[in-house]
Amino acid sequence: MSATIGVSMVIPGRNCAHTLPSCLQAAVALRGKDGLNEIIFVDDHSTDDSAAIAGGFAVVVIPCSGRGPGAARNAGWRASTCPLVWFVDADCVAEPEALARLLPHLSDSAVAAVGGSYGNMRSESLLACLIHEEIVERHRSMPARVDFLATFNVLYRCEVLERLGGFDERFLKGQDAELSWRALEAGYQLAFEATSRVKHFHPVSWRSYLRTQRQQGYWRVHLHLTRRGHARGDAYSGLVDHLQPPLALVAALAMPQACWPAWWPVAPGLAAGALSLLLAAQIPMTARLVRRMRDLRFLAYAAMGTIRAFWRAWGMAWGVASLLRQEKHSPRPPT
Repeated sequence: MSATIGVSMVIPGRNCAHTLPSCLQAAVALRGKDGLNEIIFVDDHSTDDSAAIAGGFAVVVIPCSGRGPGAARNAGWRASTCPLVWFVDADCVAEPEALARLLPHLSDSAVAAVGGSYGNMRSESLLACLIHEEIVERHRSMPARVDFLATFNVLYRCEVLERLGGFDERFLKGQDAELSWRALEAGYQLAFEATSRVKHFHPVSWRSYLRTQRQQGYWRVHLHLTRRGHARGDAYSGLVDHLQPPLALVAALAMPQACWPAWWPVAPGLAAGALSLLLAAQIPMTARLVRRMRDLRFLAYAAMGTIRAFWRAWGMAWGVASLLRQEKHSPRPPT
């Protein structure tokens, strides 16, 4: 695709003052290159200095009402003036060739969007490296045409966003998957380019990471019950991945019951079986990471994946409870 095609970069952010300077410095350095003509930061009702920081850069700053990343992205692309919109998260730093590597895929008019991969801004942290290298390993296995694109680094045709109505603002998590599915249903294709990278400030705190996983579990329940037929997996995660939170939930519910005599014939075996399957599910990815990285520290992935499954299960249980209370898309999800 010609570099003269105009591109607007849209960066949604809320309370991102600690990562936004690096994000915007990289973005501004790319302006004028590969057709990047416009940079828009959408401040999603931040309570820190995010808006003021963005105001110090030569970018367009748009205020938003705090209704979540989907609404912020919609505000950004609707204010853009270019035919292509490049969504980059506020905790990501675009590499110099990130946009250039995405653009060729849109030379095919059937392709609605193309996404890229991650780099790692926090290589000193084991947790950040575990998170990052798992994502990279999954991206290495993804084909050139996919059925899901995340929004941390994705280039959409503006006309497609207009036709589809943009992101579904009901979902605080998972709105990127939902938009991907609607694009496929409309007859478009989705492309993936692993060599296009934005460096990410991955979590270094277990508390922060697990809180996000709990939120993901909550919103996935709403997403999959609203948009049925996708629970078996996609190009990024498969059925084994999607079964892990339910296994963790079974184990968590069965273990306390083992203390009651009436449950002795069933509960211990049920808990042990579910936990064994959950641990076994970590083996393939753990082995791939250790083999590729040649570093025994990546054996810790097995523990990370297991713990994460329990937190996602907690979020899923919360999501199911909210649906049973008829509180679809509750304004008070787990925080």
